[in-house]
Amino acid sequence: MGGRKGGIYDIAVTAHDQEAEFVAGRDVLIIVFEGVQSLDVTGPLEVFTGAGPRAYRVTTASPDGTPVRTSSGLTLLPDLDLSAAPPPDTVVVPGGEGTRSNDPAVVDWLRRHASRARRVASVCSGAFLLAEAGLLAGRRATTHWRVCDSLARRYPDVEVDPQPIFVRDGPIATSAGVTAGIDLALALVEEDLGREIALEIARHLVMFLRRPGNQAQFSTQLSGQLAARPGLREVQRWIADNPHADLSVAALARRASLSPRQFARAFADEVGRTPGRYVDNVRLEAARRLLHDGDDGLERIAARCGYGTAETMRRAFVRELGVSPGEYRRRF
Repeated sequence: MGGRKGGIYDIAVTAHDQEAEFVAGRDVLIIVFEGVQSLDVTGPLEVFTGAGPRAYRVTTASPDGTPVRTSSGLTLLPDLDLSAAPPPDTVVVPGGEGTRSNDPAVVDWLRRHASRARRVASVCSGAFLLAEAGLLAGRRATTHWRVCDSLARRYPDVEVDPQPIFVRDGPIATSAGVTAGIDLALALVEEDLGREIALEIARHLVMFLRRPGNQAQFSTQLSGQLAARPGLREVQRWIADNPHADLSVAALARRASLSPRQFARAFADEVGRTPGRYVDNVRLEAARRLLHDGDDGLERIAARCGYGTAETMRRAFVRELGVSPGEYRRRF
């Protein structure tokens, strides 16, 4: 499973001194084991190898160097035995069903060697292996939303945050399920090589967008419950398609053929949040997408997302994300 010979960085960097700067010390070790989630391995691997061998040397290793079978049945042939792995710059620990047994060889290697790496990252339930090795004690971390409660119960000294797609706490980074590992790997590449290289790799992988770490694991439509009543489900769909419209409780209640009081109570009961909060979340997500993907000015985006003015949108961004829309666009 070694890295490819070419990459974005190979194309982007030609000066000999720049090449030499990045050849030294950028070894990435991806640990594989029985029952690993295949995309947790291949997603970050494609990101790092996409930058080319002048940027990273990517190695895969299993506890005894033999092939491993992933949770989906794919067989992976690692480059070497974990015990023979040279000291890496970056360690990536994937997740998958195999983390349920906390492979002693992997945990022991992490206890003895992880501190030598500049940074250690986990994908999905790989956070359990880091926690078992004591690497998450006293740190903030995340994992797949389905197992966040389990991680918090088993390791009470870990501050588990179920919301973000990835979390950085010092030299340790943890990420949510599956594709969040790609987002984290892109963030690590950006840290090393700059924003343009990371974005070019994202484009090469045909990523819809490169998500920042503080983005929620779910969109509003996925994290909110789907209402039981067909009329309320239709209102949810209509809100998502029309963030610019009048989305007051009165207007939405008319669309659902309910009184405002009935609508507000039923919506909160069935969706799990008030209509106003739901609308706020949908509008914020719509604005974030337009800032990521389009060239419209802030006034135009504010109008398209139902904020009315750029100042109203700015206040919403600062309140929810801690940055202005202009700063959000500049960063992401």
